[in-house]
Amino acid sequence: MLGQRPSVQSLAEENWDLVVVGGGITGAGVALEAARRGKKTLLVEQRDYAWGTSSRSSKMVHGGLRYIAQGDIKLTRHSLLERERLLQELPELVVRQTYLFPIRKGKFPGRWAMKVILWLYDFLAGIRDHRWVPIMEVARRAPGLNRAGLKGAMSYTDALTDDSRLVMRALHEAASHGARACNYMEAAAVTPGADGISVQLRDVLNGDEATVKARCVINATGAWADRLSGADAKVRPQRGSHLFIPMERLPVSDCLTVMHPRDQRPVFVFPWEGRTCIGTTDLDHPDSLNFEPVCTRAEIDYLLELINSQFPQANISDADIISTMAGVRPIIASGKGVDPSKERRDHAVWGENGVITVSGGKLTTFRLIALDALQAAGLIDEDERERSETGGKAFSHAVAAPHRLGHPLAPMPEGEALREQLAWVLDNEMVTRLDDLLLRRTRLGNLLPDGAAAILEDVRALCMDKLGWDDARWQDELSRYQDIVQRYYSVAPRQAEASAA
Repeated sequence: MLGQRPSVQSLAEENWDLVVVGGGITGAGVALEAARRGKKTLLVEQRDYAWGTSSRSSKMVHGGLRYIAQGDIKLTRHSLLERERLLQELPELVVRQTYLFPIRKGKFPGRWAMKVILWLYDFLAGIRDHRWVPIMEVARRAPGLNRAGLKGAMSYTDALTDDSRLVMRALHEAASHGARACNYMEAAAVTPGADGISVQLRDVLNGDEATVKARCVINATGAWADRLSGADAKVRPQRGSHLFIPMERLPVSDCLTVMHPRDQRPVFVFPWEGRTCIGTTDLDHPDSLNFEPVCTRAEIDYLLELINSQFPQANISDADIISTMAGVRPIIASGKGVDPSKERRDHAVWGENGVITVSGGKLTTFRLIALDALQAAGLIDEDERERSETGGKAFSHAVAAPHRLGHPLAPMPEGEALREQLAWVLDNEMVTRLDDLLLRRTRLGNLLPDGAAAILEDVRALCMDKLGWDDARWQDELSRYQDIVQRYYSVAPRQAEASAA
């Protein structure tokens, strides 16, 4: 388990083999793979674990059909093999899910093109899960789907997860191997020296500072990587946004991969933790990374246009949206000025002034990305990197989390089950702010109306009991949290302002 949040002074009392900067899935994966090899590892995150991209993705552990279309067979194969590994090692968190790809007359791709692609997809994964679904079965499995030109659908499988919970699971596993982690701890400066690398840490919560020593530093800060890398900028930040709506307004049991009528981009409509999720967009993100990204008015309209073209009788509108969610992907820029959707999703690893930087890539391949970073840092050699790609078990310790916490297809817990989940998280996962609890450790702020307003009194009692908050601290946290929900996760009016900006 992660244990209590350490002080900056206690971290400075020890010498580290590795300091990992960044508490998203890449940093958590690096810490896990280093710690299970006996490296004395410290991970620091200047905000909260999974605060950035790793709590705002499309929640999919998948190979990526479009990467085949782009000719990136290597990335697809690696992703599919890692998908199968995670399905086996984390069945309570990574769940196989059926996908339907509707085929329409005169629209690309057609049935036989998709059959060839899915044959290759299954072949690379070592399974056989695809089949043709006739139109009447599609109508039964996706009630209300627009039947204009519909010929049927191709069915295949990928997997869903709770991305933020996956980060926490990797951090728990790393801690089981002896790693330490600390959120709200900024790496303010990194200075190479003859006796190792000095990392100046600043506790964001109280301003305390200290310097730790390490043999290696790996910068795994994702979209923020250029700030610490010391090299020329490589990252092209791209925003992806999603909508959450009530399942009863759009009941889906399969994940639908549908093409947007405006630009023929694939968009997903899928069940997730008792709600229906629609997304994602794919746009350059020119705004400051110091602030939470926001789903703009234009993106909301784009996703509503998609859903109402596919389910015209549903008449989904702003009034149906429980919340929005926007995240920034760290795409390694090709420099070719291509459309954001056409940039490759490969990761990159580079070094400068004693810092190894890793960025880009996919949620699914976080373990392979971590191995490349460790090899670049000299903590493993090429032979071990190759052995580790297919051998060994990444997750070998049990975590006594409440039943179905983070299960992507479980309904929202209620009553005692909900209190049990909240209490366990407060006891074991370094919750420091209210949004840590409601937007990342659990997803209540996204999945319940008005940022989970109806349960906030129960949350208040638990935070006072478990965290020792008094009335003044609760009011401060509540005001801050409600402002975050209104600014960055709700619908109107702030999206119109962000879009105009």
